[in-house]
Amino acid sequence: MLVILRENIENLGHTGDVVKVSDGYARNFLIPKRLVLPADEKNLSTLNHQKKILEKKRQKEKSSAETIAQKLAEHSCTIARKVGDGEKLFGSVSNSDIAEELKKAGFDISKRAVMLSEPIRTLGVHQVKVKLLPDVQPTVKVWVVKQE
Repeated sequence: MLVILRENIENLGHTGDVVKVSDGYARNFLIPKRLVLPADEKNLSTLNHQKKILEKKRQKEKSSAETIAQKLAEHSCTIARKVGDGEKLFGSVSNSDIAEELKKAGFDISKRAVMLSEPIRTLGVHQVKVKLLPDVQPTVKVWVVKQE
């Protein structure tokens, strides 16, 4: 089934793209959540008119994401954790911990945007990528320190 995306959907495409998905996925998930429109003649003609508007919106999103990325690259967050013998952490620092610290600093970042291959289990400075857009991924310094 051909559908028109109303929002950016991971692994499918960007807003305004015409993509082919399985009938069940479209009927049972995408259409009820109003994430897509069926790609009929009326919707396709409307899409062509709105592509210019969508392109301006994408440029605006990208410029705001780049502004946030610049601020994030200059920012570093400090997370204090309890430490046992041999400077080993009790537990670990996960992406949700980092997202929570960034929210305290005034950044609206979800835990899914923080890209960690595995949780941080050591003290020190760690470089963590934050995915704002597919092509805008700033690096944030995360200081993991001993809790007093």
